[in-house]
Parts: sequence; structure tokens; C-alpha cells
Amino acid sequence: MTAKTIIVGVSRVAGAEDIPLPGYQSEHASGMDLCAAVTEPLPIPPGEIRLVPTGLRIAVPPGYEAQVRARSGLALRHGIFVVNAPGTIDADYRGEVGVILGNFGKETFVVHRGTRIAQLVIQQVVRAEWEPRDELDATRRGPSGFGHTGH
Repeated sequence: MTAKTIIVGVSRVAGAEDIPLPGYQSEHASGMDLCAAVTEPLPIPPGEIRLVPTGLRIAVPPGYEAQVRARSGLALRHGIFVVNAPGTIDADYRGEVGVILGNFGKETFVVHRGTRIAQLVIQQVVRAEWEPRDELDATRRGPSGFGHTGH
């Protein structure tokens, strides 16, 4: 089965013309790599958080969102993660895409211009409509909290 294709508008911020557009790195990848548009090397010391610009603005179509997720290699090798993962870019946002990176590693990680810092995944959105009820349907689990599924 072939993945559905949609058109997402994109423009570069002035000065970011050299930053690659997000791209899929393999035939069946669901995430596109996002690159950093820093003007100079940006160190992220252990335990610190930085907002990293991408130099891109996107126009996600209504009914969709873009999700910013960590790159597994950066997480595994350097402890670099997207702090608010997945970060959400709504269909009506038109500002520059920024990635909030945190360093959970033991060494300072330096972001350079063009570094692949995160993945961008486009997803369909389902909106909920709340239906107030006096009672909820019973389930086998019932009101048991986190970690109480028996697994």
C-alpha cells in the first residue's frame, strides 16, 4: 500500500536559503528530517534546553498537523531529545518552525548549521466533541491508575 500524499506549503526565512527542505531518508520513512538554521554553532550543555531555528515556515492543510519528534540516533548516541515531543504545529500556524531540544546526555552537544536535529511527521487530525455523562461505560481495568494493567 502506498502512503497518501498531501501538499504542504513551505517558505524559507530570509537567510535560510541554504537550509535543505525537510526530506524523507528512506522509501517508507514516515518522518522527514528537519535541519538547524543556526547562524553560529549552538552548544547545548548537559541538562540544558535550547530553541533551535529551522529557517522554515510551513502551511499545514486544515485537517492535518505536523509533529516534531526526536531523531533516534541523536537520542541514543548523545541524549538529545525534543523536550515537548511530539511538538505540534497546527494548520493555522505560519511562524518559523523551531525545535525545542534538550540534552539528557553527559557531554555538551553542539548544533551546527544544517545539522539534522529532528523529524517532522504529517498526521491527520481527529477532533473530539465532549459528551457529558453521569456514568462512564464499565471496563475490566476500571479506575486503576498508571502501571496497574498487570504488565
